[in-house]
Amino acid sequence: MNDATNELTPSEDQSLFASLKIRDYFFLWISITTSAFAMNMQTVAQGWLVYEMSASALDLAWVSLAQTIPTIIFSLTGGVIADRFPKKPIIGFSPMINGAASLTMAVIVIFGEVTFWDFVWVAFVNGTVMALAMPSRTALIPEVVGERLMFNAMSYNMTAWNLARILGPALAGFMIAVIADGDTTSTLGVGLVFFLLSFLYFVSGITVLFIRHKGGPVDTVRESPLKDVIGGIRYLFESPIVGGLILLTSISFIFGSTVNTLLPAFNTDVLSGGPDDLGLLMAGMGLGAIIGSLTVAKMGSLRRKGYWLLATVALWGLALTALAQTGTFLQAMLVISIYGLLSTFAMSMNRSVVQLQAARHMRGRIMSFDMMAHGLMPLGLIPIGYISEVVSIEAGLATSGVLLFISVILLGFLMPKIRAIDTGFAKN
Repeated sequence: MNDATNELTPSEDQSLFASLKIRDYFFLWISITTSAFAMNMQTVAQGWLVYEMSASALDLAWVSLAQTIPTIIFSLTGGVIADRFPKKPIIGFSPMINGAASLTMAVIVIFGEVTFWDFVWVAFVNGTVMALAMPSRTALIPEVVGERLMFNAMSYNMTAWNLARILGPALAGFMIAVIADGDTTSTLGVGLVFFLLSFLYFVSGITVLFIRHKGGPVDTVRESPLKDVIGGIRYLFESPIVGGLILLTSISFIFGSTVNTLLPAFNTDVLSGGPDDLGLLMAGMGLGAIIGSLTVAKMGSLRRKGYWLLATVALWGLALTALAQTGTFLQAMLVISIYGLLSTFAMSMNRSVVQLQAARHMRGRIMSFDMMAHGLMPLGLIPIGYISEVVSIEAGLATSGVLLFISVILLGFLMPKIRAIDTGFAKN
């Protein structure tokens, strides 16, 4: 039985901080934020050490692949779980698993002999847990804030991740740089970063205990889990709006997110930067992303959202191409901030509209398709990583940006239902 209550959805409040005034969403946001800090710190720590160990952009891609493959394999399972079981225990237990894996990794880095494969297995564990839990976490949001605050709440959801992009990478980068004190063979700083991020994961899990809403499934006739999966796939293909938005998400992740993996190599080979510079670049991307997400927080009533989405994703591709042309740290910082703004604006609006368009009993499974779209990133990352390896990092990033731009233009012409999206609230 669904346990949503009317007092949790004060839709008449349209202030900038409306969703954060809701108690359950506030604690959910704290849990999301601490997990996001841990994940972003891990990206810097593992990216820096893997590249120092191998000097290979392709190795960076393989570690990222180890984390994203589970999102393809297990996301649909996570979606079925979200639609069939209470969501609160799922989103509370998952960061505890990540915390245990990260703590184990910290011990290996400091007291053992860390290898490339250690980063692969911990990335696989984290990716699996995320795939199983993220649909529940995302599908819980409209239940605790109501549909009219979806744009506001999803923007703060993205803000949490991007606030972590600013402070998390900077903290990780400076910790590694200060502790290593110029010794690029030192692993102590990376180990201490893993200790800290394991603590953050544990805090994320404990915070969920303060959420009152259980996130119970919607009352509906339940068939077998396999039929639930088939029903979700059928629903996706029968809805031109939901299916089109998931396709747009897939294209965006495949071609637009390569910089997240290749940035350590770009920082080292093109900008000649150190770990502190890498942290600052990721912080710059996060700062732009926060501006983008907070902008969406006040744009729930914006008209012609379909055109806004397509235009923003196209500009996202151009920003990625522009980043490849930069040759100095200041130029890269400016462009990557614009990149962060455009990408987060687009993804925050996209996910809000998807949640509003999807039937309530299907939200978990639809969010699992969104996760699978994230898991498709290696389809672009491996060939782009290969281009970066044999040609140059600049060529890889530029190719990725051009492909994103062209793909979005084609999608806009071929899917008029996406162009026709107005406010996003009306079901199509």
